[in-house]
Amino acid sequence: MTKRDPFYAPRIDEEIWAFIDRTDSFYPPDTVDADIATQRAVYDEMCAAFRQKRPSGLSVRDESIPGGDGEIPIRRYQPHATAEPAAIVIYCHGGGFVVGGLESHDDVCAEIAAATGFSVVSVDYRLCPEHRHPAAYNDVLAAFEAISKEGNPIILCGDSAGGNLAAAVCLAIRHRPDAPAGQVLIYPGLGGEIMGLPSYREEAHAPLLTTRDVMFYKNVRVEGEVPGNDPTYAPLSARDFTGAAPCVIVTADCDPLRDDGATYVKRLRDAGVEAEWINEPGLVHGYLRARTSSERAKHSFARICDAIARLGAAAGR
Repeated sequence: MTKRDPFYAPRIDEEIWAFIDRTDSFYPPDTVDADIATQRAVYDEMCAAFRQKRPSGLSVRDESIPGGDGEIPIRRYQPHATAEPAAIVIYCHGGGFVVGGLESHDDVCAEIAAATGFSVVSVDYRLCPEHRHPAAYNDVLAAFEAISKEGNPIILCGDSAGGNLAAAVCLAIRHRPDAPAGQVLIYPGLGGEIMGLPSYREEAHAPLLTTRDVMFYKNVRVEGEVPGNDPTYAPLSARDFTGAAPCVIVTADCDPLRDDGATYVKRLRDAGVEAEWINEPGLVHGYLRARTSSERAKHSFARICDAIARLGAAAGR
């Protein structure tokens, strides 16, 4: 059982502690010190243990699109009842830019498609350290370029590292006629560690993601110095947020990345962009995998699906 830090013991309920214990049994806190191949194997095993059966009523197929380094694998989830979806969700998985792929978030993407009635496209972007920044960003941008040709409004969505990629693409193409109609970011890492936001100190030893872990993922993305002013690397480093897509950010209160969401929403609002921040008390990084075992996580996932549905419906009107 995970040692219960007195700082977190009163903030986290028994269902989330059980989720933390189960996660740590597959993916121990020191996994970040292992070699990359081991990290991926351990992460894949953990995701498989938590994976839920896809909802019925979906057509799921694997495809590929042209990218900067050959073909980019994608997986499309299409609700049977929706002949022409009001919007398409492009989903970018989490995993610190190092682990994860189409399988790790398969059930999450399927459930979003079922809950919203939208088509969901999961992007298997290239991972570090074999493919450093901006490879992952370029792959998500290429996926947007290909899918936008279908003519549907697009909602960019992602968790953790995937939230970073979704936000970065939204900012980069915000003034184009085919710009995304919305963005939903789930406990995203947006560059707050570079800015030294308070949550990186206050939640430095949070369960399932520590500030030390964040620094590893930050440094593995590049060779040499971390970019200081590159919004495709750290969206919070952008100087201009005007014209960005309407945004909903959902963060976990017990997470070093928490203040990235609050700060990003403030930047968007200051630029006149519609933006909402939902901070979930008692939840930890990676809680999407707890949505079937924790009432708090279950309700948060419902709020996430509702946000995607609202943004997509507004774009389709």
